[in-house]
Amino acid sequence: MPRTILHLDLDAFFCAVEELHDPSLRGKAFAVGGRPEERGVVASCSYAARRFGVRSALPTSRALRLCPELLVISHHRGNYGEMSEKVMQRLHDLSPLVEQISIDEAFVDISDLHESPQAIARRLQKRVNDELGLPCSVGVASNKLVAKIATEVGKKTAKKDQPPNAVTVVLPGTEAAFLEPLPVIMLWGVGPKTATKLAGVGIKTIGDLAHHPADDLIRWFGENGRDLSRRACGVDDSPVTDEHEVKSISQETTFTRDVRDDRLLANTLRELSAEVGRRLRQAGIAGTTVRIKLRWPDFTTLTRQITLPQPSDQDEEIYHLALDLLGKVRAKGKAVRLIGVGVSGLGPPLRQLELWGAVSERSRRLQEALDAVRAKYGQQSIRRGKRKE
Repeated sequence: MPRTILHLDLDAFFCAVEELHDPSLRGKAFAVGGRPEERGVVASCSYAARRFGVRSALPTSRALRLCPELLVISHHRGNYGEMSEKVMQRLHDLSPLVEQISIDEAFVDISDLHESPQAIARRLQKRVNDELGLPCSVGVASNKLVAKIATEVGKKTAKKDQPPNAVTVVLPGTEAAFLEPLPVIMLWGVGPKTATKLAGVGIKTIGDLAHHPADDLIRWFGENGRDLSRRACGVDDSPVTDEHEVKSISQETTFTRDVRDDRLLANTLRELSAEVGRRLRQAGIAGTTVRIKLRWPDFTTLTRQITLPQPSDQDEEIYHLALDLLGKVRAKGKAVRLIGVGVSGLGPPLRQLELWGAVSERSRRLQEALDAVRAKYGQQSIRRGKRKE
């Protein structure tokens, strides 16, 4: 059966939310992100800032060099999540098949709606504009691949200093023709390295890729080459799914200044482990693999992990395993730029008592009591005491 897929992307979402809270920001060059003295990066920037070359993921210090007048706004995370939920609810009003792929982006399968896709897209956009005050761009096509690229093409029509708020519809049967003139890097599965390799053999557009023999692509890129050949012709069979399996839960922090202090690193690991444990218990899951992530001052990054005999969601267990891993890969006094803790191998937590069941059960009851206090009074309201050396 033919499908109709709608892709919605909120334009400069974080900035749009900030403008709702402070209308004086409209038309100004500003960015949402971390402070330069804290090694921050730009999470989102206004369209006025983009004229100066400012973009997402750029270090804030670099952004300020490009645009000395740039205003840097700290994150208001709660507001973003709340506004995102309101947008997603309007998508669910259209169809139960909604696949949210980020805080500001989602696919909707509207195949069962007996109305022109253009009219559906315009009506949805108007609701988000009028009811929430948020600009958004929409792409519609017969599959997810082309719908998303349609949104990206629409976004490129942005007028000076204004969000695009575009609607782009690709009619069934015109997918390949729509993709043909576009740069090959816009295609799923083509990153900078692949694009450079393709350019070396004269493949610069998606059309060039579509007309190239699939056997060559398979020889160069393996099975991914076969997928690239299909996608270049506008073929994508992936369904819109409303369920995503969480593969890991992690937390990390980048220090304002490189840290050499062993105790500070241990305390940071404890705090990160507590946050990971809290999120595991909140989701009703546990994990069998504990992993740490470290980044040295020269930006070299490494990870180390250990596997448990049974799943855990307990702060202290995660912390002690992470601390042990840290001790194995870091010499005392060695400077650290970033540190993180993660848990994977997720599944339901084990509840049965084992050899040390009584101790484990007391520990779990204590953890549940701590969670209850923190839920009521805040995460910093109570902490575990530290043993005297």
